[in-house]
Amino acid sequence: MNKANNPMQANPDQILSAPTLDEVRTAAGTLAAAITLTPLLQSPEVNARLKGRLLIKNEAMQRTGAFKFRGAYNRISQMSPTQKARGVITYSSGNHAQGVALAAKLLGTTALIVMPSDVPQAKMDHTRALGAEVVTFEREKDSSDDVVARLRGHTGRIIVPPSEDRRILAGGGTVPLEILQQAETPPDVVLVPCGGGGLSAVTALVMKAMSPETQVFGVEPALFDDTRRSLALGRRVENPVGRKTICDAIMTPTPNSLTFSINKELLAGVLTVTDDEVRDAMLFAFQNFKIVAEPGGAVGLAAVLSGKIGITGKTIAVVITGGNVDRGRFADALAAAKNS
Repeated sequence: MNKANNPMQANPDQILSAPTLDEVRTAAGTLAAAITLTPLLQSPEVNARLKGRLLIKNEAMQRTGAFKFRGAYNRISQMSPTQKARGVITYSSGNHAQGVALAAKLLGTTALIVMPSDVPQAKMDHTRALGAEVVTFEREKDSSDDVVARLRGHTGRIIVPPSEDRRILAGGGTVPLEILQQAETPPDVVLVPCGGGGLSAVTALVMKAMSPETQVFGVEPALFDDTRRSLALGRRVENPVGRKTICDAIMTPTPNSLTFSINKELLAGVLTVTDDEVRDAMLFAFQNFKIVAEPGGAVGLAAVLSGKIGITGKTIAVVITGGNVDRGRFADALAAAKNS
C-alpha cells in the first residue's frame, strides 16, 4: 500500500508551497501556445430541466485527454538544460503519466513513469506511445513512493509529481482561471474531482482571489473519501486497502500534504458519489453534451445529478477533468446506467 508520509515531499526538486495568482497567470502565458483552450459548455434544455445553470468545463478535450498536461508542461518548461538532460520521473494512474510524457517529449527531455499494474490498458499504451518508459507495481502490495524513490536514486531523474509542487499547481490553476474568463458571470459553486487534491486546492485559491463568493467543493468516490474524512478529522487519513471503484483516475490512498493544507483552509466541503451515480453522469454527459467522460472525471456532474448539491436557481460549474477511458469500459458504464 502507499504510505501517508510521502518521501517525494522532502525532495529538493519540489517547491512545497501554494502558488500565487500571479504565478497562475504567468503559467497561462507559458501554456497558451501548448494547450487546447477547452470549452465551457451549457445547454438551455438541460438548464431548464435542472432549474439552474450548469456549466461544464470539458478537459476531456485537452491534449492527452485530461487537465494534467497543464501542470506537467508548466513544471517541465521551468527546468534548465542540465535538468532536462537528467530526465523526469513520476507516479501516476494514467492522466498525469500521459501529460508528463507529452510535455517531456515537447520540451526535449525523457520520462520514466511508475504506474499501477491495474490501470486501464489504454492509458498505459498511450503513455508508452508518447515516448515514456513505464514501470508497473502492484497497488495493494507495493508503495509507489518507494518505487519512485528507488528509481530516482538509480537514475538521478527529477520528480514531477501529480500535484505536490507549486509549479504543477500553477499550471492546473489555469482551469479555474479560464472558467472565470469564459463564464458570463462567476459561478456560485465549482465542483472539482478530488484525488490527490491538487485541482480542488488551486481552484479554491483562484476563486478566493478573483471570485470570493464562489464556493469550491471537492468530489470523491464514496469508497475513496480520504479528503472528506481528513477534513472532518483535521489530519490526513488513508483509505482502507482493498477497496475498488470505477473512478481509477482518483483512487488515491491519502490526500497530499501540500494540497490538504490548502483544501483544509479554503474548500467549502467535499461531496461523495457512488459508482452507479458516476455511470449515470457519464451517460448524461454523452447524451446531452456529446462528451466522453472517464469515471473519475465525471464525479462532479454526478454530484449535481444525484442531488448531493442543489442547483435550483444557482450557477454551478463542473470540471470534467478527463476522458481517458477504454472503449469497453465506457460502453459497459453506459449500458449499466439509468437512461437520462
